[in-house]
Order: sequence, then C-alpha cells, then structure tokens
Amino acid sequence: MGIKDLIREINKLKTGPVSGEISRRMREFEELHERGNAEWFSELCFCILTAYSSAELGLKIQRDLNCEDFLALSQENLCCKLREEGHRFSERRADFIVCARDFSNIKEIITGFSDERVAREWLVERIRGLGYKEASHFLRNVGYKNIAILDRHVIRVMFKYGLISEIPKTLTRRKYLELEQKLEKLKERVGLSLGELDLYLWFMKTGKILK
Repeated sequence: MGIKDLIREINKLKTGPVSGEISRRMREFEELHERGNAEWFSELCFCILTAYSSAELGLKIQRDLNCEDFLALSQENLCCKLREEGHRFSERRADFIVCARDFSNIKEIITGFSDERVAREWLVERIRGLGYKEASHFLRNVGYKNIAILDRHVIRVMFKYGLISEIPKTLTRRKYLELEQKLEKLKERVGLSLGELDLYLWFMKTGKILK
C-alpha cells in the first residue's frame, strides 16, 4: 500500500458518516477553547493520564473527577482516586498533576504564545509528564489545529501506507518533528488540518473517534 491508497481511504471517509462525527468533535474542541482555566486544566490532566495508558481510561477518569478534584485534591487522595479507577501509574500521575497546579492559569499562559508550536515547546519543557505527543494532544483538544498527535496508532497507519519506512523505537524531538512534517504534506493533499487528519488516521486504526 502507498500514499495514493491512503489518500483514497481518507477521501472515502470524508464522504461518509465518520466525517460528521469528526466535525462534531472539532467543534467541541473549539468550544473548549472558549472556556476557562479550570476546564483547560482538566484537559491537561486528561492528557497527562493518557501517557503510557489509554485515551479510554483517561476519559473515564476525567468524567468521574471534576475540575475541582484535579485542582484541589491532596496528592494522596488523588492517587487513591486514580488507583480506584485502575490507572497503573496512579502515584506518578498524581504527582505530575499536583506539580502542574503551578500552572493552573494554563489558558492564560498558552493563549499568550504566538502560535501552538511555540506553546508546545513550553509545555514539554515545563509540565512534567508531557512529551510532544501529550502536549500536542492537549493543544488540539483546546482548539489548536496545526499540530500532529503522533501516537502508536497514527504511526502504524503511516508505516502501513509507506509514509515511513519503519516504526521508530523512540520519538525524539527531531524524529517527532520529522514525522509531523510528513503529515503536513499529507494534510495538504486531503484538504484537512493536522488536528482533523489525526482523527481520521486514528479511526482507520481503531474504528473509534475519541479525543
């Protein structure tokens, strides 16, 4: 399979019901962009929770814990909650979330940057528990569209259709930006933003549209 096959598959999905679901999800991200620091911080916690775990579990925890829980629970109580929810790394993630409270005005911080890629560099440098994938995920979910979320599902689709010759064992900053550039070229050919393209590629691998 090659790039033309991938473009054909994406264009086919763009004409079906998946397109409507993805459009609704993108509107939800745009709506979240208009909300306040507390909602943005909850989304940041969701992305911290998904690292080395799953979006499904992160969603479940985010639904069960409200914004105030993420902002105010003691580290011990937060750890207990995460453990009860079934998170394998409850102690570490609770630590990351408590440390992230230093930036509870996260919306004010992020909207002060010139663009989302500058913001992403700040997130990776300053927020413990966020790599490029998680930082990109957070930014897309709060309404920024021009970054790629390179999780294992998306990378496997890229490999399957020949966008990359091998699946990297680790994603350094250099490798992440290199793969992101490949998706930049693809998004131009299918008429999508990187944020939308991610949802299509993720659906192709998982059959799901989450966030």
